[in-house]
Amino acid sequence: MVGIQLELQPAHGFVPLVVVLLHVVNTWAGHQIGVARKKYGVDYPQMYAEKSEKNAKAFNCVQRGHQNIVENIPSFVGLFFPSALYRPQVATAAGLVRILGFVVYMRGYSSGDPQKRMQGAFGHFALLVNVGLSVEADPVVEVIRVSAT
Repeated sequence: MVGIQLELQPAHGFVPLVVVLLHVVNTWAGHQIGVARKKYGVDYPQMYAEKSEKNAKAFNCVQRGHQNIVENIPSFVGLFFPSALYRPQVATAAGLVRILGFVVYMRGYSSGDPQKRMQGAFGHFALLVNVGLSVEADPVVEVIRVSAT
């Protein structure tokens, strides 16, 4: 069996904290849906309120804000981990900015004005940092693969 050695830096210790914070933010956003369900009278298993319902837009904005976070978690995590292996400080900073973007996005969307969600768009720029780091890390990952064989 061939093993790969990876020397961890102290900054790698922040990587799991970013993932835990992502979970906390996702849970908070999900809780906001529960609060909105009670406030606007949208019962389970209905995911979205019907347009004809009195508070449909208000509830659907909260639901959509959380759904956007859920939709973005796979790409966030998939880009965060390779970039964090390569440059943990930069990846962690970008990850925190992306998560802050999720919070601002959710708060803006939950206001009932869908245009306010764009206040959290800055988080996408942080995601692009992790895209760049992942691309930059690819040759390093290739060297690890070659040296492991």
